[in-house]
Amino acid sequence: MTESAPLQPASGAPTVAITGASGSLGRALLRRWHQRGAQLIALSHGDQPIVLADAGGLAIPLRQQRWQAGAEEKLREILGEVDVLVLNHGINVQAARDREAVACSLEVNALSTWRLLELFAQVAAERRRAEPQRPRAEVWVNTSEAEIQAALSPLYELSKRLIGQLLSLRALDLAADLRIRRLVLGPFRSDLNPIGLMDADWVAGEILRQAGWNCGLIIVTINPLTYVLMPLATLLRWGYFRAVTRPAAAA
Repeated sequence: MTESAPLQPASGAPTVAITGASGSLGRALLRRWHQRGAQLIALSHGDQPIVLADAGGLAIPLRQQRWQAGAEEKLREILGEVDVLVLNHGINVQAARDREAVACSLEVNALSTWRLLELFAQVAAERRRAEPQRPRAEVWVNTSEAEIQAALSPLYELSKRLIGQLLSLRALDLAADLRIRRLVLGPFRSDLNPIGLMDADWVAGEILRQAGWNCGLIIVTINPLTYVLMPLATLLRWGYFRAVTRPAAAA
């Protein structure tokens, strides 16, 4: 049965927080969500203020919160206000394979995303107990096409595959309190990938369009194989993890 999952709660405009907000896709998503009337929170590692304007040249109102990997717990209070959390931050060390590159790739692309996912799930569960009539919060996780295909950057691929596997595993327990959407994106132009083939604003528009169709697996790419392989990989993982693991104990 298809579940209705509106992009904003019935009580009004959603509050949307986006990590990696200073990057090309982060900025594009902020603009697209602004067009839908969302209250915006930009989560960024940088100190530079994020200044955005709409199509008419007017400044887009948003709150900016600085954070860094390893300090996710400091975001607990602000996450209590969030209806949709988009986990979009990442790093690409390209051809590097040294110890520091391994540690940085795993920490930023996988472990910090996993910790934020778990933290937001806790916050969402507490909020649903306090306000049972409130719609489920949503988390959107940008795992990338690198989950299942080569990206000419082995550490990027390894770290994205790790967070993809963790997302599939933990979704078995977290979905009761949290709507989870997986974003599988092909190469778009950004500081991480200046030769990307897709425009970040177009990608952001496609993401929100598919979310509006109630898609849990959102794929935006020019590679037709991904549209076949990613649903299959996700289904196989779901079946395997469900068969060989046991549910988490009730809190």
